[in-house]
Parts: sequence; C-alpha cells; structure tokens
Amino acid sequence: MVRQDGECPDYGEFVDSDGEGDVEDVSEPVERYSQGLYYPVCIGEVLAGRYRIEHKLGWGGYSTVWMAHDVQLRKNVALKIMIPGAKGEYEYQMQNEILQTVRDTSNLVTHQGSFLLPGHGSNHHRVLVLPLLSPSLGYRAIQLPVATRISAAKQLLVALKSLHDAGLVHRDLNEGALMWEMPLSFDEYDTATKYQWLGRPKKVFLGDYLWKRGELVQQVTTPLDLLGSKLYLGDFGLTIKIGTAVRIKEQAPYYFCAPERLHGADPSFASDMWSYMCLFAALYLGNNVFYGNGGESTAFSWVEQLGAMPNHWKGRFWRPEEVNDAWYDQTTTPDPERDLAARIARMRPDASQAERELVLSIMHKAFCYLPERRITAEQLLQDPSFRAIMDIYEC
Repeated sequence: MVRQDGECPDYGEFVDSDGEGDVEDVSEPVERYSQGLYYPVCIGEVLAGRYRIEHKLGWGGYSTVWMAHDVQLRKNVALKIMIPGAKGEYEYQMQNEILQTVRDTSNLVTHQGSFLLPGHGSNHHRVLVLPLLSPSLGYRAIQLPVATRISAAKQLLVALKSLHDAGLVHRDLNEGALMWEMPLSFDEYDTATKYQWLGRPKKVFLGDYLWKRGELVQQVTTPLDLLGSKLYLGDFGLTIKIGTAVRIKEQAPYYFCAPERLHGADPSFASDMWSYMCLFAALYLGNNVFYGNGGESTAFSWVEQLGAMPNHWKGRFWRPEEVNDAWYDQTTTPDPERDLAARIARMRPDASQAERELVLSIMHKAFCYLPERRITAEQLLQDPSFRAIMDIYEC
C-alpha cells in the first residue's frame, strides 16, 4: 500500500495504487534496496547536513544519481551514491586517476568532492558530488537538430582521445555515458520553480521493512529546450588502464560491444573505438546501427552489414550454443539490402550522396573486425572524411 509517511519531507508526488507500476517499471530494482546495495533516499531529505535531494537523475548497476541543492554554496549538483564495498569505491578511485593524469577534462564528468554515508550494518556508501547535467537522452536524442548531434559526436571523440592519451580505456561506452549541459542555472530558483521546469518527482514509498526510510522515484525527463550544445562523457566505473586483463570481457548493451570482446578479448583502445563508432552512427542516423542481446541476433547484425567475421575467431564466441558457422565462412558477404551503405541511405534520405559516402568511409574505418586495423581517436580527428562531415555541419 502506497502511503505518504510523515517522516519523509513533502516534496514531489506520491502516486496512487494505479500509478505504482508506472514508477516501478522505469525505476531501479527495488530488491537492491532491501539487499543493502542502494542507499534509500527521500525527496527533500538533506544528506551530510548540506545536500537537499530534489529529483532523481538516474541509476545504474553500481549507483543511483540524484539532483540536489548544496545549501552551503547555494548551487545545484548531482549526487552519485555508490553501492558499498570495492565496486562502489572503484569509480571514485578511477576519477581521481583521471584528475591526476588526463590533461584535458573539459568534456569529462569528474567529481567536485565526495563524502561517505553510513549504510546498513557496517557498510558505507561513497557519494560523488558532480556537476548538474542532463541524464542521457537515449532515444530522445533524435529530436535534437542534426548539427547538434554531429557536434556531440566530435566532442565525444575529443573526450575519448583525452582518456586514451592518458592510457585509460573507458570500457563501457554507450548512450548512458553521455550527458548534456543545461545552460539554464537553477541555482537562483526555489524548488517549486524547478519543478515547474522539470515536473514534480513521482514516487512510491519503499515500505517499513528497510533499515532507513526511502522512496522509489521516477527519473526526471529533461525538456529538450533546457539543453545546451555541450556534451560530456561520464560513467567511469569500469574504466581500466590499457593492458589490464578483466574477468568479464563482454559489454552491455551488446549492440555497443566490439565483436572481439564477445570472442574472449580484453577491452582496449580499439574496442572503445568500435563503441564510439556505434555512438557516432546513432547520433548521425538517429538510431543504433547494430542490435541484439549479445547472442545470435547481435552476431547476425554484424555479418549482414559487414560480412563474415575472421575465420580464426571460430570456436571462441562467448555463447557457443548459438554459434552459426556461416558467420566465419569467408564467402559470406554483406546483405546489399541491409549493409551499412543501405542503412545510411534509408535512415538519412535527406543527406546528399556525397555526404553518405563520407559517413560510410568514416564508419568502415572503425567497424573493422580486427582491432589492429581500426582507426584511433587521434587519427579519426584528423581524418579527411570526418573533418569534411564536421565542416558540412559547421562543427
């Protein structure tokens, strides 16, 4: 039974029983609160005697992210509350590495400070204080002007190059790692005015069984007219130093995962570049270029657009029960009705033939099965086809 509890500050809107599913279907798994992984939060609650929680920005496997107002500095921030333990501490450590080693962090989301919150039992939750940015737009990015999306693709490449120059592999490049600036400063507005812009948080009381009171809150949907043109790269919870071996090779969502990673290879600069090109394609086309759940459907989407995978990869696919030998048959060629050229023409009929050929050239330089043949971030920034596309959109 949903109820408004007197001990939770009265911010946002508790939904009635008919609306519970709407909140739960788009929110983080409730059981992660009962397991002591997520830190229970109430809208309106003040954390560390300083940060008043005002809205929900997002969540991931290792954290929840909240919009908060720093009552001491009178500014808005984002609070990333990590799960307890080594996994929760890892991003904090990696961000410190980034701050110490990356020369240009202007397009990277790095912390402005951190603190600890006592959790269930003897656990503690690391909290990263981050700049307030819009969460990933996901499918809504297609509603932005093409020039804005192309500019974002260039900014993302610059951000990725800065990581690679410091010897760091992002390892988890996907649309969820992209965040957009919000030029409108909310610092001078009260909470009610912010809710006029963003909508009041819809929430469900988590129940009396937790060690601390909390609410399940629906993530904010940022109006597109609040967004600026600057893009940031964040989510460094899986970032590694180049050459580091990892136990989990694959990357989810799988349609951003480089194919060699599903054949047992460790993440690398080259695998980041495959993922980057998936994002470039999504920004340019307005839709993902590959699809699937990491099994047969994903491999099929590679083969129908790019042709057969290297023969020496045969027998190494991470889901052996789903393998099709035709994937590695060197006589297998791309489907001319579904290959990259056809997809570009279908998704961007407004673009000239010359522009489509430039984009195809760019994609083929990163969508190479063999990692050693892929273009690097530095090379792509100087690539004539890439620069020509940037010139067309004045980026």
